[in-house]
Amino acid sequence: MNRRLAARLKRQQRIRKKISGSGERPRLSVFRSAKHIYAQIIDDSQGQTMVAASTLSNEIREKLSGVKKADAARLVGKLLAARAKAKGIVKVVFDRNGFLYHGRVKAVAESAREHGLEF
Repeated sequence: MNRRLAARLKRQQRIRKKISGSGERPRLSVFRSAKHIYAQIIDDSQGQTMVAASTLSNEIREKLSGVKKADAARLVGKLLAARAKAKGIVKVVFDRNGFLYHGRVKAVAESAREHGLEF
């Protein structure tokens, strides 16, 4: 395991000690790879994903050619918020998953907030 991954996993554990998602207020978890970004809303008490969206989602996939990664992340946040509102989820707890709150992670969070999620 390389040094950067180990540092991120250590930050992730530190964050997850403090936050967890419940039925009333599930956890919005963001994962960022080099090419894609994934976001899901998780109920930790039941251990199940309630809503998910990513740059691989069919609704977004066609719009991504020639789009910057941060703009793609904003589209993921918008789609996630729309799907969450359709399921009746409004309040969530944000989990940056050990990534810095910067760039694409921040873009997903701000877009989800703008489109109706509260955290």
